[in-house]
Amino acid sequence: MAITLSDHAVPRPPLSARLSTPQAWGIVLLTPYLLVFLAFVLYPVGYGLWLARHPESYVALYNDPIFARAAVNTLIFLVIGINVKMLIALFLSGFFAQQRAWIRWLSVLFILPWAVPSIPTILSVRFMLNPEWGVVNHLIFQFTGDDGPNWLNDPTVALTMAIGVHIWKSLPFWTLILMTGRLAISNDLFEAAAVDGASFWQKFRYITWPSMRTLYVTCTLLSMIWTLGDFNSVYLLTGGGPADLTHVLSTLGIRYLRLDQLNLAMASIVCALPLVLPLVYFMMKRLSR
Repeated sequence: MAITLSDHAVPRPPLSARLSTPQAWGIVLLTPYLLVFLAFVLYPVGYGLWLARHPESYVALYNDPIFARAAVNTLIFLVIGINVKMLIALFLSGFFAQQRAWIRWLSVLFILPWAVPSIPTILSVRFMLNPEWGVVNHLIFQFTGDDGPNWLNDPTVALTMAIGVHIWKSLPFWTLILMTGRLAISNDLFEAAAVDGASFWQKFRYITWPSMRTLYVTCTLLSMIWTLGDFNSVYLLTGGGPADLTHVLSTLGIRYLRLDQLNLAMASIVCALPLVLPLVYFMMKRLSR
């Protein structure tokens, strides 16, 4: 009499026996990364969303004029800062792509603002703009005999200075990225265009820009994501002042933390998600092509 056993009655081997040696080592090596990701990314983000879950927090944000000013400042920061920065980086990449010895030495000095940490560089700019003993007003007094203005006491001027610091700090990085795109273009195309009598603008329009357009757009999207989270340029230079009128969404949470309003601080950060998520989607869509 034959006895047949169902598949469920046959005991399955343990997981360690079903995995090959490379698969087991892969799980072992991924475990620390997963633990770090859960502890320092997933848990803080989830906890922040949980703190910002109350609708009353967003009503309070809507009624706070500082939040409206910070949202407008963020849009101004993005529109002006990113477009000016990327356009300058596009044309400077052509300058630094030239094969000359003195340009190579100049590129070393040019990249220093990006390579040096933000705290000493931005604080040095803040000290230079001090109305009493800053070097800028000292030079104005030395050459004109007039006292210089209080640069960071006017909200418009202070926000302009913060945008300028952001451009100055991050410009070398994007110039370097776009310069690599220029160097990838075959020099034969430019030589053929020169033989045909093409001007500098025609070479840029018909050779350089079509070859770099995808890279430029991708860098712009990535720059927008990073600029939304740029905390240092505003907070280290102006501290959100004067009168909290130069805050952006990335620094507004500090204001609410000082007021012991943790739920509003988290809600102000969550309000930036409608701007960040579409940018991440479009960037990933372009990179997956």
